[in-house]
Amino acid sequence: MTNAPSPAPAGRPPGGSSKVATPHLHESAIQQAMERPRQARDTVARFYAAFARLDGAAMQACYAADARFDDEAFGLQGREQIGGMWRMLCDATRAKGADVWRLEASAITDRSAHWEAHYRFSTTGRLVHNIIEAEFEIGPDGLIRRHRDRFDFWRWSRQALGAPGLLLGWTAFLRRKVRNQAAANLAKYLAQTAGRAAA
Repeated sequence: MTNAPSPAPAGRPPGGSSKVATPHLHESAIQQAMERPRQARDTVARFYAAFARLDGAAMQACYAADARFDDEAFGLQGREQIGGMWRMLCDATRAKGADVWRLEASAITDRSAHWEAHYRFSTTGRLVHNIIEAEFEIGPDGLIRRHRDRFDFWRWSRQALGAPGLLLGWTAFLRRKVRNQAAANLAKYLAQTAGRAAA
């Protein structure tokens, strides 16, 4: 009677090899995964460095083409709209408030930052110290895909608008008015800059 070969132990492939197949991760993929948070953090830092020197074009270059931005005054879609907003604010600050402008960014990570802006609100000429918490989503290409800024609207409106902000800054009415005016200002600015570029 011929003895049948005993089955290979569980986990051991036929043929007697003791090696168990394991997934293979390419070193380049591991390196990319490790570098991605640093790349995202560098993008956020580069964005605020450009903002500190009022370089709206460099700020715009930090965004993906289909990026989204939201704060208390704006809800914008796409690099052109978002970049236009930053260019408009930078231009207004250089024209009427460069003497008091100061930006302080801290606690920068690959997903967030704390920043404080000292500036003169161009519409009223009043001095503002705004305190903002930013949230970011950075794509694999190192560009900003989502950006959300949060700040105390009532605190901002009291500084920027004076008595109307003090009395109405907590109301939805004033929020809508500010958003509508901001959208109108941006549309006018984009039309003007597009006209200058075409000339």
